[in-house]
Amino acid sequence: MLDDLTSKQLLMNEHDLIQKLNELRSLPHESEVFEFKVASNSYDTEKIGRYFSALSNEANLKGSDYGWLIYGVRDNDKSIVGSNFRRERRKLDRLKGEISAHTTNRIGFVDIYELNLPDGRVVMFQIPKAQRGMPTAWKGHYYGRDGDDTGALSEEKRERIRSQNFEDDWSAAICHEATIEDLDPTAISVARVNYKNKFPSKSSEVDGWDDRTFLNKGKITIQGKITRTAVILLGREESEHFVSPAEVKIRWILKDSKGIERDYQIESCPFILAVDAIYQKIRNLTYRILKMGHFFRTKLIGMNPL
Repeated sequence: MLDDLTSKQLLMNEHDLIQKLNELRSLPHESEVFEFKVASNSYDTEKIGRYFSALSNEANLKGSDYGWLIYGVRDNDKSIVGSNFRRERRKLDRLKGEISAHTTNRIGFVDIYELNLPDGRVVMFQIPKAQRGMPTAWKGHYYGRDGDDTGALSEEKRERIRSQNFEDDWSAAICHEATIEDLDPTAISVARVNYKNKFPSKSSEVDGWDDRTFLNKGKITIQGKITRTAVILLGREESEHFVSPAEVKIRWILKDSKGIERDYQIESCPFILAVDAIYQKIRNLTYRILKMGHFFRTKLIGMNPL
């Protein structure tokens, strides 16, 4: 569902609705983001759900805040003919729940408006665009439009919406208050070793780089600026606050066969050292259990990153 602030921003008064209706009627034909229907007396809820999914997805792809499904307007000549669809307001409002019960994340109408115009009653369904990176489904199926034709959302369009989550790389964001002094020197040294192991031909070259150059070359920082990646992988333990409210933790828990917690370890920044610390804990504990002959009476639960 839309949050209250967004809903208030999108709700429209009668003047705006009439203006929007006239704007859409003036267009030469329907598009991917609006649909006219006569709907004289009733209309199948299943079809409304499909239109909801299709118009929501197309609004996202077209950069619109919402799509429109409009009853009481003939699509061929855009004339207002009036609609008796769910005349009682309570029945009209009930449709909101009937639709949101079967959509992705229970997304629903921004609102359903009624305009009682001289030529007849017009019902305007305001449909929010699909959420960023998440196509809107109706009963588990994704719908889209090709011009004014409604059908299954193409795989290409579905991937375009899904890829929106990757356009902004959270990990690459700059922590403007952080400096190289907030990084752990030991972690940087380990990162150098790992880099040389991966690119042995550059080993001697890497030895000549100062830390700033190495971090830039390794794409951990951007022009010397500390990224969230740098903080998580190489930051001192007290640097975790730079990525707040995200929590940077690796938690390891040992439970016995009855699920009772026997041991645990929690590590924070820098992750490049934390992973080795957890691994060493597991290795030493496993060896000790084997040595004591109790290995088959314990259940080892590995790393559980938060």
